[in-house]
Amino acid sequence: MGMEYRTLGHSEIKVSVICLGTMTWGEQNTAEQAFEQLDYALAHGVNFIDTAELYAVPTKAETCGSTETIIGQWIKARGKRDDFVLASKVTGPGDWLPHIREGKTRFNRDDIVAALDASLQRLQTDYLDLYQLHWPERKTNFFGKLGYTPEDDGELTPMLETLQVLEEQMQAGKVRHIGLSNETPWGVMRFLQLAEQHQLSRFVSIQNPYALLNRSYEVGMAEVSYRENVGLLAYSPLGFGMLTGKYLQHARPDGARLTLYPDYDRYSNPVAVAATAKYVDLARQHQLDPAQMALAYVNTRPFLTSTIIGATTMAQLKSNIDSIDISLTDEVLEGIEAIHREYPNPAP
Repeated sequence: MGMEYRTLGHSEIKVSVICLGTMTWGEQNTAEQAFEQLDYALAHGVNFIDTAELYAVPTKAETCGSTETIIGQWIKARGKRDDFVLASKVTGPGDWLPHIREGKTRFNRDDIVAALDASLQRLQTDYLDLYQLHWPERKTNFFGKLGYTPEDDGELTPMLETLQVLEEQMQAGKVRHIGLSNETPWGVMRFLQLAEQHQLSRFVSIQNPYALLNRSYEVGMAEVSYRENVGLLAYSPLGFGMLTGKYLQHARPDGARLTLYPDYDRYSNPVAVAATAKYVDLARQHQLDPAQMALAYVNTRPFLTSTIIGATTMAQLKSNIDSIDISLTDEVLEGIEAIHREYPNPAP
């Protein structure tokens, strides 16, 4: 079959259904390993690379920006900038990020321009194909929270101002298209409404979590994606590696993310572990690799534009990319739905 490509929102850009995530580069992966991943991915049909100013993860002052720096070194070495689609993100506010604008980022002119210009410098490129707001400025239900609890947001940047600043960056040639991340149906629709009212550019994509362990995107957001042509860029499609099965029976393999960073437990609560065991058993019953089955499910959703994979080894990378060739039978799909009914969204 080979790689498949889908249009990024209403743009003219075609992106591979598999997108190469990068957040381990500069932390779990060296620059040399990142170069090997990039070269392999592009040689095998991947034309979409996603990063962010706060990477590597876990984010800290010593490694903040290191991922973009590594990608910039690769771009300079290879000189293939027009051969791929490059996406990055401006960090949202958060008191756990004192090393990024004192944790007080606002999506206003000063902060967006400062963040974008610094990203372009590290990436050694004149433009980004896609620039995303990493998470909302307002306090809402993202990063593992399903329900919305009203809180005092403090002083927010008007959403129209954010759109106008992004429009200026597009007019200046620094950004081709804009996207959202970790957003809610209300947030997406409000931005789209303002863009329409003021003849400003629409967001073309939204990067939210989506995996067998977290299908909450299907409630509300899937219809927004479909009707408004704002496709999903699915992150954590393997639930921080949980859906590979490698963490079952309390296993913690050397060098694996949950071994190194046990606080990353969003997908490893007891119910999620029980669901994972069922999904892994289903895959093995049908002679499928559990990770490839999980990725193939995400790849084939009608509201999906691209699935963001992240790998720390070349074996993982090759297997993840090869998921594009996996077809799930009706029997497998029925098995997935049965498990989902038993364990609905155990890891929001």
